[in-house]
Amino acid sequence: MTADEAVLALLCPKPDLSQLTGEPAGVLAAAQTAVDAPDGLGTVASCATEVALPATGTWSDPGRGGAQADIVVTASGDGVPLLFAEIGNCFESAQVLAAKTDKYTRFGQRKVKDLDGRERPMWRTRWWAPDGRHGDQPHPPPLLVFNRIGPRDPGTDIAQLAELTQRHWKGTAYEGGFHTYDGKLPIVVTGMEHLQEHGPAGAVFRRFGRPQNQTLLEAIDNPRREAHDARKHSARQQEYKEQPRRITAQEKAERGRPAVPCAPTAAPGSPTHGGRPSSPPGGAPRVRPTRTCATTASSAPSPPSVKPCRPGPSTSSTTRTCPSRRPAAPGSPASAADVRTQTTAGQDRPARPWRLLPGPRQRVPQGSEPVGRVGEELVHQPGRGPVRLLLIQIFRPSRDFPNQ
Repeated sequence: MTADEAVLALLCPKPDLSQLTGEPAGVLAAAQTAVDAPDGLGTVASCATEVALPATGTWSDPGRGGAQADIVVTASGDGVPLLFAEIGNCFESAQVLAAKTDKYTRFGQRKVKDLDGRERPMWRTRWWAPDGRHGDQPHPPPLLVFNRIGPRDPGTDIAQLAELTQRHWKGTAYEGGFHTYDGKLPIVVTGMEHLQEHGPAGAVFRRFGRPQNQTLLEAIDNPRREAHDARKHSARQQEYKEQPRRITAQEKAERGRPAVPCAPTAAPGSPTHGGRPSSPPGGAPRVRPTRTCATTASSAPSPPSVKPCRPGPSTSSTTRTCPSRRPAAPGSPASAADVRTQTTAGQDRPARPWRLLPGPRQRVPQGSEPVGRVGEELVHQPGRGPVRLLLIQIFRPSRDFPNQ
């Protein structure tokens, strides 16, 4: 009879007022009160009584050491995927109740092979429940309902039971003010009178380890963890929305920053130039032979100092001198194709800006202005000889031609 009362208190069935026409006023008032009360959990089909939870054996032939739930509630649509209810009439001591709690824990920890050959908790082969968060997957919660019929004091027994079963329900605390209960047993207690009066929606349930009463859904869940996750998600969303504005402000600040002046040009033989002398030991300056380019093929073998150039528009066989790649002598004008810079060791930019000198293969687009540098540098590397570094000129639309 006690289990049936608990089932009705959990279900909170609603009477059909249309079927009570002609009933006394007291009956109608009671029916109206039941209709106005909060909804319960599931339907009659959501509850099963006297269900064996085997720690050994099978579902049909359970072995010793297992638990037996007075009521099993499966109401996923109402937020309670699986709930084991244990009804007590205040005749059993806290030690006996602690032994029952151990059996619930063993049943939750038991794993069997499913049809796919994988091991999973045995209770998942019969009932469905969400997988939960990674690292926070507790066992199905037991609800202990105390019906004050026997001589024992429920308040005293509950305090002793919480101390005896602490290893089963105590979670792991985190800095965000929440706990995780991976592999733990959430134990919830309440009284029969409170359950019948307020139903599962009333704040009359106490979970071990929490200082205040909660509703049944809050007691079996982890609201502090959910609130922490919600704040963290909101902070990420706010940061994502502010990212474009922050990037725009950073780019604006970089555009308004003054340019860094270039360093003065160092002499080729100075320490800041890498310590490389301008001439080899002995005082004789280095001399490179003048290279000539042949625009057309010739039957005579070309000397080592002759490199073929690209064929020009002329088809006549002529020989022309290629522009010298060595730095121009002081005071001599630089040709259109002989534009170069002088750099110092450890610097990535030219020592001084150079003006753009258009050549036959380098033209300035109309309405553009240079933003980079053009030139080259001759660097001597051991084992490879002279290596030429080429600097490229980059253009951008000029301010004087906004429509370009």
